[in-house]
Amino acid sequence: MNIDYRLKPEAERRGESFKPDKPLPFGVLRTDHMFIMDCEDGEWVNPRIVPYAPIEIPPGAIVLHYGQAIFEGAKAFQHEDGEIYTFRIDENAKRLNYSAEVLCIPNIPEDMQIEAIHALIDVDRLWFPQQEGASLYIRPFIFATEDSLGVHPSSSYKFMVIMSPSGPYYPKGFTQPIKLLITKRFHRAVPGGTGSAKAAGNYAASLRAGEFAKKFGASQVLYLDVTNTYIEEAGAMNHYHILKDGTVVIPEFTDTILKSITSRSIMELAPKMGIKTRQERVRLDDFVEGVKSGEIIEAGGFGTAAVVSPVGEYVFEDGSSLVVGNNEIGEYSKRIYEYYTGVQTGKIEAPEGWLRKVERRV
Repeated sequence: MNIDYRLKPEAERRGESFKPDKPLPFGVLRTDHMFIMDCEDGEWVNPRIVPYAPIEIPPGAIVLHYGQAIFEGAKAFQHEDGEIYTFRIDENAKRLNYSAEVLCIPNIPEDMQIEAIHALIDVDRLWFPQQEGASLYIRPFIFATEDSLGVHPSSSYKFMVIMSPSGPYYPKGFTQPIKLLITKRFHRAVPGGTGSAKAAGNYAASLRAGEFAKKFGASQVLYLDVTNTYIEEAGAMNHYHILKDGTVVIPEFTDTILKSITSRSIMELAPKMGIKTRQERVRLDDFVEGVKSGEIIEAGGFGTAAVVSPVGEYVFEDGSSLVVGNNEIGEYSKRIYEYYTGVQTGKIEAPEGWLRKVERRV
């Protein structure tokens, strides 16, 4: 792929490493540049890196009316050798293409996606925050641009990548569990829908549930399936719970649950962490009973942004609550978080192919 570099003049670009004087928020800042590539009649063309700026799309663009848009979330880390490495970026590329198929968007070859992301990181590598626990959060996304009010797949698209220099998701440390609301009012997805894809509309649909959860002091909703029988997701994360024998249980992936790269990675790393994992359909009633009996000692969510988000309490609309592990972060959740972030940052050896060095080319 021949990328057209349209960079800011050297005098305007960051000339030294980014050294913030206070903890950075997650996902708020942007680097100097962004990657763009267009799709016309099924062919991806004109790959380019340009200064970060607003973009123009027609008011009738299909994405604005029918939500034909998908995205990914990935991270890159600076290791002790001073180089930047992406983490499992090939899995993000595969999942973007899966989401594209679900939303009738043309696929982008995985190697092209990875080349685009690495080229952008290389251009803006000095934006990597020199701060403990920091990362470059990477956001690739595709949206429909055809100017049409007819309900049909677009004939044109843009693929873009932007980046956010971010501090740790937990700026005060991995210390406080979150609270989830258990309710039967809302459902994240339905069988046969887009629940297994990272479709923008899935997240728009979750906003109302999230705002409702806040009324009960909760961070998000624990989503159930459409029969209100089985646990599905913990807000925007895969749910997990841990049995007193140390087994990590993750709900079985279905077409209403996003196949989390974090969850799958934790399952692959489990033997090295000395833990067991399994996937199964988790009945809500069994989960509640397991917490009450002490069989379930920890619970939470797995996801890219936070990695592990332990849940200390589940609340119900009637005001009752269910406390897990004395409302404290458990030892297994800590172990998973520390091991996983150690692999990401190069402090613990990663399985072959998980880390890819960003080569210096510009």
